[in-house]
Amino acid sequence: MGDLLLVRHGETEWSVSGQHTSWTDLPLTDHGEQQAKSLAPLLSQRTYALALTSPLGRAIRTAELAGIAGAVVEPDLHEWDYGAYEGVTTVEIHRTRPNWDLWLHGVPPGTEGHPGESPAEVGERADRVLARVDAALANRTGDVILVAHAHFLRVLTARRLGLPPADGRLFQLSTGTVSRLSTEHGRPVIAEWNSRA
Repeated sequence: MGDLLLVRHGETEWSVSGQHTSWTDLPLTDHGEQQAKSLAPLLSQRTYALALTSPLGRAIRTAELAGIAGAVVEPDLHEWDYGAYEGVTTVEIHRTRPNWDLWLHGVPPGTEGHPGESPAEVGERADRVLARVDAALANRTGDVILVAHAHFLRVLTARRLGLPPADGRLFQLSTGTVSRLSTEHGRPVIAEWNSRA
């Protein structure tokens, strides 16, 4: 059976400033583009049974620059909907909600079309993606690669390991990195995390 590779998109202005970024479709910074290009050597020797990317431009551009050919847009790979906290930093949130924790409390509703998501709702999306991953890996024709966003990929990792969605808080994920989930003795494991060229 192949591995599941997770690619977090390259740096954006808001990933540098710490602003929550879900539907705001910011481009990669120049450094983010370099991060994405630097991933190509880590990925070029692998065969992919399935390559999926978030519908957001920063993920699609990362896939292109990393040399991931034929990546298909998967809407469920979208970042956590931060609702009213879109564009807001954790420091700013703590001024009025000092004990707030995304992983425990979720977010308040935002503008129309952006109701925000709870950890459980993000986990449901991750489970749907993992069902698609498992079907592709069952064919034993290669690995599966997902290009997406930090919080979503952290939830997906927790779910892959049989943990609740909120345990994604245990997996810090840097921009422009590759992580690899594999198996050992039939159990899912983290084989590599936050790798860079």
